[in-house]
Amino acid sequence: MSPLLPVAMLLVCSSIFVNGWTDAPNAIATVVSTRVLAPRVAVVMATLFNLLGIVCFGSAVASTIANLVDVGTGADPLIAICAAQLSIVVWSVSAWKFGIPTSESHALIAGLMGSGIAYNGLAAFHWFEFAKVLWGIFISTFVGFAAAYCVTKLIGFAFRRVKRAVTNRLFSVGQVLSAALMATSHGAQDGQKFMGVFVLVLLLAKNRPVPQTVHIDWWIMLLCAAIMGIGTSVGGYRIIKTMGIDMVKLEKYQGFSAEIVASVCMLLTTVHSGIPLSTTNTKGSAMMGAGAARRFSDVNWGIAKEMVTTWILTFPACMALSFAMTKLFVYCSEIL
Repeated sequence: MSPLLPVAMLLVCSSIFVNGWTDAPNAIATVVSTRVLAPRVAVVMATLFNLLGIVCFGSAVASTIANLVDVGTGADPLIAICAAQLSIVVWSVSAWKFGIPTSESHALIAGLMGSGIAYNGLAAFHWFEFAKVLWGIFISTFVGFAAAYCVTKLIGFAFRRVKRAVTNRLFSVGQVLSAALMATSHGAQDGQKFMGVFVLVLLLAKNRPVPQTVHIDWWIMLLCAAIMGIGTSVGGYRIIKTMGIDMVKLEKYQGFSAEIVASVCMLLTTVHSGIPLSTTNTKGSAMMGAGAARRFSDVNWGIAKEMVTTWILTFPACMALSFAMTKLFVYCSEIL
């Protein structure tokens, strides 16, 4: 058993907490910004439905993440995992300080890639699994925007002759349901990603091979959901403000459209292919599409540009940070 196991588990839990702190609020940003639910009620709902998503949608995404890189050789492979998790925390907290929603999924993937390459070179990197990551970026960015734009246009056309008061009541109820579905999809995607790392840590600590399909115990699911929920309750509102108020102000039917599109994209890729999608990227793109469907000027493209820039920078920044931390940790372990 590796002596680094407690440290690695603590760092994975810290990453899960930061995910709840900076990423999970994206799932409830619209339902809060449209004033359908109060922030505290939305956080409780998000916590419960995150657990549902974690429990009910298998382990396809977790298996993709656990098999992304091979760090199974060397002095102690958990050194690489520790470096990757620490880089995620540093990057995500830095982005949160400025209220910028960053993608924990991209940070996690880039961190694992940087550590794996630093530890075992390019041979550690599994290109087949990375292809799923690239598909995820395409779906969350382009499909999310286009689908939300079209769905919002369709709903606006279908309800064009219905009184505003009636549609507001109807889509207020619809938003509660769509926000619950969005929180479920976040658990199914991001919960699985970090559970995949958790299982990877336990297998590496015991010098066991990583199977193509990983098994996740119930206690890991419950621990992940609890930590994520605590993180959301502690620091979520700053991200909600950036996503749901500063970037674009949505009507209730637009918020419903964005949540439905983002949820369907995430759940379909979770169940059928194990493609890891970023909740921040998918929801943000869908909100931009829903806002632009009424008027392109409804979207604050300056805020949107900051968010997209952060998404783009996350991959090289987290990879480089994780690479450097891994080299440093390995050097320190050799001289101690």
